[in-house]
Amino acid sequence: MIWTTWWAWLAGALILGILEVLAPGAILLGFACGAAVVGILFGIGGPIAGWLTGSFPLTMVIFAVASLLAWIAIRKVIGKRHKQPKIFETDIND
Repeated sequence: MIWTTWWAWLAGALILGILEVLAPGAILLGFACGAAVVGILFGIGGPIAGWLTGSFPLTMVIFAVASLLAWIAIRKVIGKRHKQPKIFETDIND
């Protein structure tokens, strides 16, 4: 199956990375990082790749979790968008 092939995941990560350059925001970059993580796990092999090969839902869960963690890390590095309102945690008059 194509979803168990390491190079397909890395090619998908590359395509998502290229699309991120064309699209605003940093949404696709998280998905690209998640696909790269899964592709690397399949490329390394071992027992983790064996578990992922045997279960498509587990592969999708690993992809989703890796994408979410990458997106959170990217948002921490990039920061908030410029057009979002500023939220004050304390009174600005103090």
